[in-house]
Amino acid sequence: MTEGNDDDRHKAKMAKRKAVQDAEVASKTVAEKGLLIVHTGPGKGKSTAAFGLVLRALGHGRRVGVVQFVKGAWSTGERTALERFPDLVAWHTMGEGFTWETQDRARDVAAAARAWDKVVELMADPGIFLIVLDELNISLRYDHLPLDAVVATLAARRPDLHIVVTGRNAKPELLAIADLVTEMGAVKHHFAAGVKAQLGIEF
Repeated sequence: MTEGNDDDRHKAKMAKRKAVQDAEVASKTVAEKGLLIVHTGPGKGKSTAAFGLVLRALGHGRRVGVVQFVKGAWSTGERTALERFPDLVAWHTMGEGFTWETQDRARDVAAAARAWDKVVELMADPGIFLIVLDELNISLRYDHLPLDAVVATLAARRPDLHIVVTGRNAKPELLAIADLVTEMGAVKHHFAAGVKAQLGIEF
């Protein structure tokens, strides 16, 4: 008797939950929209999540672009894997290393400008479905690019283009125009315990 009552209560609860979820889905009237997505925060996983979206887009046969700001041309698993799809992936690593490595602001600014020119070029390609702007937030944080111009260009993207921006300390102006913002929190990291970056995890 108790088991039957539990089943009935569960079915009634799930029926109510389904009705709420169905109504929520039905209230959404915009079928397709190119999204501006920002992955920020101090935790690990910002770029990793962006490359997960790249993989998802590739699964649907869509063309994607990747422009890496700041990061140098070291070998990473994601780059090696995605370069196996030259017909679908336009990969551009445009940085010269983090600013504490170059220690040359003029070089950092010039590298950021070249990377942004590539972004604008990819944005103009109607065949590109998704563009990842990896570590753009770092370039904006250090004023390597004019924030107002970057925000205006991203806001004026074509209606069907998805763009993902990664990096810590995203600017409020960028967050204001974004459609989706996720902040990765830092709860615990093996680096703090003296463990170096791990192949297949960090790179």
